[in-house]
Amino acid sequence: MSGFVTKPEPVQVPGLIHLHTGKVRDLYRAESGELVMVASDRTSAYDWVLPNAITDKGRILTQLSLWWFERIADIVPNHVISTEVPAGAPADWAGRTLVCRPLEMAPVECVARGYLTGSGLLEYRNDGTVCGIALPEGLEDGSELPAPIYTPALKAEVGEHDENVSYEETARRIGPELAAELRQVTLAVYARARDIARDRGIILADTKFEFGLADGRLVIGDEVLTPDSSRFWPADQWQPGRAQPSFDKQIIRDWLTSPASGWDRNSEQPPPELPAEVVERVRAKYVEAYERLTGTDWPTDWV
Repeated sequence: MSGFVTKPEPVQVPGLIHLHTGKVRDLYRAESGELVMVASDRTSAYDWVLPNAITDKGRILTQLSLWWFERIADIVPNHVISTEVPAGAPADWAGRTLVCRPLEMAPVECVARGYLTGSGLLEYRNDGTVCGIALPEGLEDGSELPAPIYTPALKAEVGEHDENVSYEETARRIGPELAAELRQVTLAVYARARDIARDRGIILADTKFEFGLADGRLVIGDEVLTPDSSRFWPADQWQPGRAQPSFDKQIIRDWLTSPASGWDRNSEQPPPELPAEVVERVRAKYVEAYERLTGTDWPTDWV
């Protein structure tokens, strides 16, 4: 069982039609046909959207995505038209709103991995592969791969898990030309971002992208290279052979699976509210990731 501990009511805005409330974002359609994405401060773990909000999280995801979009624009265009808050929307939408062109989304989640960890580590320990790609012997948790690999997944229906598939299967389902372009662009964006992050003392272990088509041209959408869609590790603490410190919500996962939470993730009960100390530590990690990557202080005057 999973879902929202308490699902929020969508904000009603004149001239906007509410389409979807996701784990983090709310999606609207404007009368002009443009899409309006609003990143909330909701956070999730183990497929549950938790009762706590992480202050500024939605703005950090939005502003970091915009920062990255500028740095990969020569590789692939993005879906953003404007960051202007629609008339009549709450003031709190400032800094967390993207007005976007609609895309014909590819049914593939595009994942690039430069280091061995997570679900890839489990498969490697069993089969010596990651998503069917053979890797050298002797790698450990956190080992850098000989070269980045592309491991696509087919997008699942709402509430289901994406399905890891081979590149050949994506080519069969969406056509060889689009499959090849998705792989090429995914690895190119990963390489650019990996090098930028490395210059700032951060390892980009892996990341995922979503792409769509606009007038037949590939466009990157959703969020990019944020702590929600990527694994960022501090380079000065990298040590293969163990789990790496990270700039994401691992703090939440660790607390939920600790005796302190009193929660059994295998039960049908929703997770409990997070302690204020855990919420603040998570916020601090998101802010640190933004500041270290962009080289600028996190602004505090959005509204």
